[in-house]
Order: sequence, then structure tokens, then C-alpha cells
Amino acid sequence: MHPVFQAAMEREFGAIADLVRLHAQHTPERPALADAQHTLDYRALDALMDRIAASLQRDGLQPGDAIAVCAASSVNYAAVFLGALRAGVAVAPLAPGSTPASLARMMSDADARLLFSDASAAEVIGPAVPGGIGRIALDGSQVGAAFEAWLAPAGARPAPVEAQPAWPFNIIYSSGTTGEPKGIVQGHGMRWAHVQRGAKYEYDSSTVTLLSTPLYSNTTLVVFFPTIAFGGCVVLMPKFDALGYLQLAVKHGVTHTMLVPVQYQRLMAHPRFGEHDLSSYRFKFSTSAPFNAALKADVLRRWPGGLIEFYGMTEGGGTCILEAHLHPTKLHTVGQAAPGSDIRLIDEAGNELPRDQLDANGEVAGHPAGEVVGHSAGMMTGYHRQPEKTREAEWFDATGKRFIRTGDVGRFDADGFLTLFDRKKDMIISGGFNIYPSDLEAVLRGHAAVADVAVVGVPSEQWGETPVAFVVRKDGDATTEQALLQWTNDQLGKTQRLARLRFIDELPRSAIGKVLKRELRELRERDPG
Repeated sequence: MHPVFQAAMEREFGAIADLVRLHAQHTPERPALADAQHTLDYRALDALMDRIAASLQRDGLQPGDAIAVCAASSVNYAAVFLGALRAGVAVAPLAPGSTPASLARMMSDADARLLFSDASAAEVIGPAVPGGIGRIALDGSQVGAAFEAWLAPAGARPAPVEAQPAWPFNIIYSSGTTGEPKGIVQGHGMRWAHVQRGAKYEYDSSTVTLLSTPLYSNTTLVVFFPTIAFGGCVVLMPKFDALGYLQLAVKHGVTHTMLVPVQYQRLMAHPRFGEHDLSSYRFKFSTSAPFNAALKADVLRRWPGGLIEFYGMTEGGGTCILEAHLHPTKLHTVGQAAPGSDIRLIDEAGNELPRDQLDANGEVAGHPAGEVVGHSAGMMTGYHRQPEKTREAEWFDATGKRFIRTGDVGRFDADGFLTLFDRKKDMIISGGFNIYPSDLEAVLRGHAAVADVAVVGVPSEQWGETPVAFVVRKDGDATTEQALLQWTNDQLGKTQRLARLRFIDELPRSAIGKVLKRELRELRERDPG
């Protein structure tokens, strides 16, 4: 590692955009970004980031302002993200699978000044963009002004900006199609903390990271930025398919990757998996969804390199890490608290639970289960413009130390490994994407046939989980299940759509009126018709 870069990485805080400049100065011809059409070395990336930052400043954007990006992963997408950071401008990466109404709400909430998009987002871009937001097309399509025409001339340099740890780095939205979107504001300090742990996982200038998850997902960004910070190369795969992934891995000599569990499942099940030489891999990462212990074991057995599972939230608040290759007897867990993370459990009343309960002989008698809360340097600043939602997500210990509530229920074992049991908030994770049942329920309630409704997640071999709706029809209504299912899915984003809809006479409820979703899941398993 070059001494200048080593010194930069040892600072308490630094800017990722500044590290790109260092790599451009010392290793200008090293590849930085690649997709199916383009490759940029660090010299070219640094120059393009300058032009992007200068263009944003020319258009009047100041540090702390925001842009939105709604597009498939590409070299230009990644360069815009990095160039905005050089100008101190926050990025709101949005999902092309969103509905037009949801996309419009998110852009308005972020106060986005510009929208960068491509043909993959064409369906939602046309009617969705609020007035006053400029549109730039990253791919030469007709969804906005041409990217090349928008860029400042070659050689342009922006006014210097010195990023601060508390400045917003990005705003990631967790909401679905209805209700107020929740923008998770992550600061530059949080991303720097992610970068600094990179050396532990052997990121360096020879790293080649293959990413087939989208750039609007925090799942992707937690490995994208360390790769760039250490001077490695990111290979972007806009749409995952198992054979194509394996071919790219061999072609580029991939060393690192991030995959969600359903992708691991499809790769390990592919009949040609064993034909591909994957010996270049150093580390494989996973997060975002439950990772079956048997699948982890299969990956360890047949795929070279370490396997790391991260457990945490986009909101931050602490991370658990399972180094699966080092702890093969702990594959049913999500690992131990990461360095710098303080993970605790609380009961329903918000009281902290003891880590261990000892019997009369001083032996561990039991470990109480509770809601997982966490603290770390990598916590969100808060939900954008939603202080009440932010307060709901926070928990403070007796000393006033701030934690983020996960809504997940878990228990520590005697070695400090965390096992998860359930999600209090009933969030569904399908194909690595978060789906909030309340969003889907609100859409269904908008149909004249629906008297009552509940949505639950059920196991799916293809997606990990998938949403199923249980609907009570209004008396005398003749709407069919298939017609209501089609109507509902027409209102939803691509990643949210219902797999099944069933009519039932009434929803099971507790004595205080709460819908018993566990009973609905059990009903689905007993009677899948």
C-alpha cells in the first residue's frame, strides 16, 4: 500500500472522493469501474467525477443539496454517485421498480434538484417527476437531456469542497407505494467507517468486486465503496442470472462479491456451477435476508474463499458479523457484534435484558430473547424530515447512549453469537428487497370489495419469502380472487407484488384486536390452496 494512501486511511475521517484522486495520481491506469459496455480507469474516473461535480456546482447545487438517480447499474451511474460526493451533494438512489406515485414522493421528500435516469426507468419517469427537477439520461435514451451534453467540458475542475462526517452522503428510501416514504439519511462518517473495516476483508488495489445487486440498495453500497476506496475495480452486472454471473467471475478473476441468499441458492443449484474456476475469490458477502444454514454449508463446501454474513439495518445502529468459514458450527446464527458495535436486547417495555442468566453453579442457564438494538459509529442521522419516525426507531440506555431498534427478536448464545427468531414489524424480505405489509394492505383497502385485509410473508424457494394477502370481502361482493390479485399488483412496484391472494371469512385477532399474522402464516402452510 502506498504510504500516502496508508496515511489517508489511518485518519479518523476522510472522504472517499479524495481517495479516488489519490489512486488517479499514483495508479492512473488501474481499472476502477466496468460494465458490459464501458471500462474506466482511475485517471478517467477522477476526471469524470470532476466534470460531474463542476456541472452540479454550475447548476447551483450546494453541499447538502440532493440529486436522485433512478436507473440500472452502470459505469455512468456509479460515476455520478461519486462525482456528486466530490461536490458535497447527497445522492438519493431510487428503485426503477417503484410506482410513479412512490417515485414522485421520494424525489419531493429528498428535495432532489436533478434526476439521472435511463431507459429501464422510462415507465415511471414520464408522469412521476415533480416540476422543477431537471432530467438527465445516463444512457442516451429519451428520458432526459443527454448526459454528455450536460457535462462540463473536459478538463473542468469543481470548486474544492471539504466533506464533513455529519453531512448527508446518501438518502436511501425504505417505503413502498403508499404512505409517507422514509428516507434513511446516512452520513459521510458512516461510510468512512465501512471503508476502514475493508482491510480486514483483504480489499486492496488488486480487488475485483462483482456486483449484481442494484446500486440503490445499501446491500450493494457496503462493498462498492470499500472497493473503490482501496483502489480496486467494481464490475457491474445490471441484471443477475446465474450462468452470466459465473462467466463474469471467471473472466474478471473476481475476488469479492455481495449476493443475497436467493442468489446463492440459484448459483449453487445451477448444473454448471462446478465447471467454473472460482479460485480467485477471497471473500463472499451476504446480507438483507435470512440465510439458511444448509445453504451456507453448501457455499463453504463448494466455493473457495471466506463467507461473511452481515446482519444489520440500512438505518445502521450496529452490525453482527458471521465469519462462516471460521465458525462452521454457528451457521444458524448471524454472528457476533462487529468491532465498534454495541448490540443489546430489550423487552417489550424497553428494559434492557441481561446477556446471561446463571444458575446456582454459575453455569449459563438461559439467554433471554428480546428485540435487538444496536449502536455504532455507522448510524443514520435519522429519517429525512420525519423526527417522529426517527424517535420511534431510537432507544437510549441508562447513560443516554443512543441505539437503533431493529424490530427483530433474537437471543445470544454463551459465545455471544446472535440467533434471530422473528421480526416484530412483520417486514417481508423477498429476493433481498424489503416489503412492508402495511403498504400492500393500504393498496388493497382502496378497492371497493375489501372489508378487511392482512398481508404476510411465506417461505418461497425462489425468493426466500413472498407476500400473500388474506382478504375479507364485503357482503354481497362478487369480485374474484384472481381479479383482485391482478388489480392489486397493477398498483404495486415490481418487487412488491403479491404471489397469492385468498378470501377468508374473518381475520384472526387477539383480545385487543391485533391481527394474529402468525396464524395466517400457519393457515397458508396447512392449506396452501
